[in-house]
Amino acid sequence: MSFTTAAKAQIVKTHRRAKDDTGSSEVQIALLSARIDYLTKHLKVHNHDFHTRYGLTNMVSQRRKLMAYFKRKNPQGYRKLIKELEIRG
Repeated sequence: MSFTTAAKAQIVKTHRRAKDDTGSSEVQIALLSARIDYLTKHLKVHNHDFHTRYGLTNMVSQRRKLMAYFKRKNPQGYRKLIKELEIRG
């Protein structure tokens, strides 16, 4: 695993809606984005790691689906999250 428990807890803390929130769309998208960033850096060094590349494409697909759902349900929150995570240009 690429993250420590403290790093995950910090991401959850910054993007949660309520005190006990760990599964909202914002939190899931933020966690996936952090893992995607980590794996992208890993693949720049280890460009023949095809198993990681396969996992990365699955994570990107999952994040894309979550973002489409979140955009449909909460357009303002979607735009705010995009700015915070700097996902799109």
